[in-house]
Amino acid sequence: MLQSRGHAGAPPSQQPISSRSKHTISVVAPYRLDLTVSALRRLSTNIVDVLTSDGRYVRALAGSHGPVIARATQAGPEKLSVTIEGDARDHAPTLELVRRILGVDRDLTHFRRAAARMPWLRLLARRMRGVKPPRYPTLWEAFVNAIVFQQVSLQAASTIVRRLIVALGTPLESEGTPIFLFPSAESVLRTEDRVLRASGLSAAKIAALRLAGEALTRGTLTEGMLEERASPEAAVLLRQIKGIGPWTATVILLRGLGRLDVFPMNDTSIARNLALISGDVQVDVARTLAALSPQQGMLYFHLLLARLEARGEVGRASSPSP
Repeated sequence: MLQSRGHAGAPPSQQPISSRSKHTISVVAPYRLDLTVSALRRLSTNIVDVLTSDGRYVRALAGSHGPVIARATQAGPEKLSVTIEGDARDHAPTLELVRRILGVDRDLTHFRRAAARMPWLRLLARRMRGVKPPRYPTLWEAFVNAIVFQQVSLQAASTIVRRLIVALGTPLESEGTPIFLFPSAESVLRTEDRVLRASGLSAAKIAALRLAGEALTRGTLTEGMLEERASPEAAVLLRQIKGIGPWTATVILLRGLGRLDVFPMNDTSIARNLALISGDVQVDVARTLAALSPQQGMLYFHLLLARLEARGEVGRASSPSP
């Protein structure tokens, strides 16, 4: 049963779930759910994208008729088993969101073949074989994560996002698993700056979040506008929002729209992660990206996983919510 856990900022307690459905979805092999979820959530302290100790991915999503819980498990090399709980009218769109989040349809043959020709990347690509490019369920969630992660460490940004979710998200529980519904743009827009600052957000990031939220809620920027544009033009459109620079726009395109033909340059963590896996080998980044094109965005996810692997975070069960 899907239940509210009585958060002070949450809406009135949700009614018991009206329906449960089970689905089997095909995936483009090779596929590994644990790697894909690790790339999606970054750290195990993520309380929205939950990986359980038995390898289930659990996520609460905002349906048109109330919260919906989706659970996914790897049922075989080429299929996932997905259970959806919530109003029956929300099951079909939720299943499509799960497919989007977990990148089940992405064929990465070009990246794998190109990476295999690079000695410094080959072993990492082999260890991470099966990771798919995850994608946030909404453009708003992509904005929040990209803005919060600007120019701060992985640990610091993850802590800020967690505090923001605890303060404004809706706490739920399903089959003993605590989980939060990601806060909406509307909830952030109506929250006072002092509350947002308490999560660790700077004044500049609060302003950028507000401008992004206003653009999305008013419809002056939509996912459709970005989808109909090539990545360079979509990035220009994103950068019209004050506080969205080249790096942030690229991360939004990569993590929010699933664009693999982009790569976040001028990122100090990228340089550190490259050094981590290449050792003494001098990597010509421009030539590497050209060889991996048009799927160079997968290098970002592999570098992230290399860093998480070094921290023991890949596949680690999620930490309990506060």
